[in-house]
Amino acid sequence: MDPEVSLLLHCADWKGLTKFQIEVELSERYNRQTDPALEDHIEKLWKERIAKEPWIFNGAKFRLHSFSLACPKCSTCPDSEAVDACAKKCKDDLEELNCKQADTFPMLSTDECNGGKATALTSKDFPKQEGCALILRLGLTSYKDYLGTNWSEQAVELCRRGEMEFGDPLSLLAQPLGVGAVICTVDEQIVFIRRSQRVAEAGGLLDIPGGHPEPKVVCENLGVEICEEKISMDMLSPVAVVTELFSSVCAEIRDEINIPLKFLGEPLLMGIALNHTSAGRPSAEFYISCSLTSDQVKVLYLKGGVEENESTDIIFVSKKLDQRSDLWPELCPSAKGAILLYQILKRDVKED
Repeated sequence: MDPEVSLLLHCADWKGLTKFQIEVELSERYNRQTDPALEDHIEKLWKERIAKEPWIFNGAKFRLHSFSLACPKCSTCPDSEAVDACAKKCKDDLEELNCKQADTFPMLSTDECNGGKATALTSKDFPKQEGCALILRLGLTSYKDYLGTNWSEQAVELCRRGEMEFGDPLSLLAQPLGVGAVICTVDEQIVFIRRSQRVAEAGGLLDIPGGHPEPKVVCENLGVEICEEKISMDMLSPVAVVTELFSSVCAEIRDEINIPLKFLGEPLLMGIALNHTSAGRPSAEFYISCSLTSDQVKVLYLKGGVEENESTDIIFVSKKLDQRSDLWPELCPSAKGAILLYQILKRDVKED
């Protein structure tokens, strides 16, 4: 197993989720916990960072607090007892899968610094909304808070404090939710970009296109003009946040690779991966088909996009890429998590 990444959840049972199968619950209860000393620490690190890299800027982000994932096997169960029984069987099946795939895939659970111990599922853990397969519980955070918590040298200590003081090792961490996309061309190639040395993380490594869903964009789409620091929950709409979650990943592909949106298929959420080089930062990973060949994509990339300075090269890799590949060590953690989810999705679809 790769120590840099693990999987928080996968959506292979649905062959990926569309935006119509996902809901979000927004609340200030899902923001991180804090105290004056931690705020001073965050501010100190931020000033040091922008002194070295004046081009970076702070911005509001969505904080992943928790989620509820429905069980497809028990969607027609008539009562909670039947759901609970089916949930236990699904949990046992998942544990058996983890044991069988231990040499290939990380455990589909979280370690003590990334979500606590796995617990038995019950009917109350499942979304109740008709047609909804996944509920994401989101708060608000910022890029500055991320650098001062998840990316801080004190991250392990913050996890320990969170467990002791709040019963949740993640409670003091920013945990901004990222997005990334496995793009497959019509000639069955996966698109990677070589990250620039100027980016804040994983410079020089191979990555998939990605970024963050932006609360500011949600506000703008709702007709609210406001600066990043003053965004609050009452300005946001759950439906608009889901829309931004899916549209943001397509926008990243357009801006980083210069692929027009008309050549991209509808995004499918494969699951959520955790980056252990930044204290288990979560990223929603999507599968997106592209109606262009790899040669056509390369031509577009070389013309340059809005965010062309974030990468230095484009690389195409066979869909068979896995941890045994010589290329694997060159992948940054976010790309590794996305590929692991893609392999699970592809395997389950093939078995059907």
